[in-house]
Amino acid sequence: MPEGDTVYRSARSLDDALHGTILTRCDIRVPAFATVDLTGQVVHEVISRGKHLVAHVGETSIHSHLKMEGTWHLYRHGTAWQRPAFQARIVLETADWVAVGFELGTLELFPTADDEQHLGYLGPDLLGPNWDAADAVARLGAEVERPVAVALADQRNLAGLGNVYVNELCFLRGLLPSRPMSDVDAAGLVTLGHRLIMANRDRAERTTTGNLRRGMRTFVYGRERQPCRRCGTRIQSGELGRSELEKRVTYWCPRCQT
Repeated sequence: MPEGDTVYRSARSLDDALHGTILTRCDIRVPAFATVDLTGQVVHEVISRGKHLVAHVGETSIHSHLKMEGTWHLYRHGTAWQRPAFQARIVLETADWVAVGFELGTLELFPTADDEQHLGYLGPDLLGPNWDAADAVARLGAEVERPVAVALADQRNLAGLGNVYVNELCFLRGLLPSRPMSDVDAAGLVTLGHRLIMANRDRAERTTTGNLRRGMRTFVYGRERQPCRRCGTRIQSGELGRSELEKRVTYWCPRCQT
């Protein structure tokens, strides 16, 4: 599942390949922006902000969000794509590279000067150069009545954590996902969350257990009805959130988490 670490690696790879180059082709396959052509423009940088990826091209920002199925690929010219062409939402070419965004959940363009207007709502970026732990703690601390899993997943509080990290953090801190933030040590959560995502930032495969073998990478996420790795109790699953936008699938051990 794409989370902040996945997007960070995608942005870094794209920036390594495209930074400072000139687009020789721009093919946007989203109706609202299909007539936009950035050919001839310079790619200034590609960055991540939480789970969002932004390419600054000329004076335009190309903003994408992977959601569940999206991904960015880099190919040399003449190399076969690993996903079908009909899934491509955008194709950016330079003299050396072809960058393709497949099944992007969000793809939009706007003036770079408007970045903050579109993305300024995001909380401190766990993998950003200006990570502000104190700000993240303060934002979470203000969510006194919200369940911890919902508050952690809200990108306005801190940017980069998705369901995998949220559920694993709750397990590692011994907290039921439904525990209200008023009963939670926000500073401890933020410190551990930052440590976890930093540890996975450069890994191709994410792990919260320290074990990279398939099926052994998480404590509770995706392990409904399987035995807890600590106590053997069967992992339970449910949903939290009062609206469709904030609903989260949660996993927990009823013995290790209270």
